[in-house]
Amino acid sequence: MIHSILPEHKQISNLDAVTLLLIDPHFEIQRILIELEIGLDRYTDLFFIEDITPLSNLYRNSKTPILCPFLPHSHAFLFPENQTAYISSVALLPLIRKNKLIGSLNLGSSRADRFRAGMATDFLARLANIVAISLESVTNHEKLKHVSLTDTLTGINNRRYFEQRLAEEINRARRQGTPLSCLMLDIDHFKKVNDDHGHLTGDGVLREIAHRVKAQLRLSDALGRYGGEEFAVLLVGNDENGASYIGERIRSCIADKPFYSPELSTPLTLTLSIGIATLTDLNQTCTIEDYAIQLIADADKALYQAKQQGRNLVVTAGT
Repeated sequence: MIHSILPEHKQISNLDAVTLLLIDPHFEIQRILIELEIGLDRYTDLFFIEDITPLSNLYRNSKTPILCPFLPHSHAFLFPENQTAYISSVALLPLIRKNKLIGSLNLGSSRADRFRAGMATDFLARLANIVAISLESVTNHEKLKHVSLTDTLTGINNRRYFEQRLAEEINRARRQGTPLSCLMLDIDHFKKVNDDHGHLTGDGVLREIAHRVKAQLRLSDALGRYGGEEFAVLLVGNDENGASYIGERIRSCIADKPFYSPELSTPLTLTLSIGIATLTDLNQTCTIEDYAIQLIADADKALYQAKQQGRNLVVTAGT
């Protein structure tokens, strides 16, 4: 859809610039694009702002397109810097849903007579309406998908998402000949936290651990709550050495920093046990499902060894 709005529309309409500016105060749309593996740098004519004020000042409650000469002091924020030098006239289309401004579709031309005040705007108004409806529909659809694949307590991905992503990454690793590592994480003595301090504190611990672990990962990696106090991580393109380094970093970020909570009189010191397994040299004879089962089983076995060896350890399968 973004491709149709931007480069395709630019070419079809013989325009010098077509940009899309969306209001995204909670980073929701950008997060969706990242999760769909659509790099934010892929579309240089797609912009996001957190504050609605610049667009509100531009349209001043108007619901109709603005056709006028390009005014750098008023319109420069709508276009990339390298385009503003040759734009002479613009058509600025407010994107509105349910009487709420959600963004702006911006058309620019090097011809001063392409867009002028007083020109008919019926077609442009219909275009803006179609784009706004389409954006709302696609965004809502992706939000619903995100909810179904998200753990409500911690806000990270759930087991269903992780297993879907695991199959996708195994397929990618086999095509590209790159390694894929899986970490299984388990909070040591978590039952004692619930028993001694209550489930409210336990829930807070789960949320904080999810937050800390996520901070150690790249956008290309995947973190999911696998069940109870167990988490799973996929490290894309990481071999055993890289996975061990990140595993140790995760272990340290939990063990070295106490947990504070309003319900606690003293901070809690917690630890993780981590098991690691890596897939390399994937051949075509095994199915993706077989690889997934084996990778999880090997990481689980390494996790069990970490528990048996005293906890608060990172153990790699086969060592």
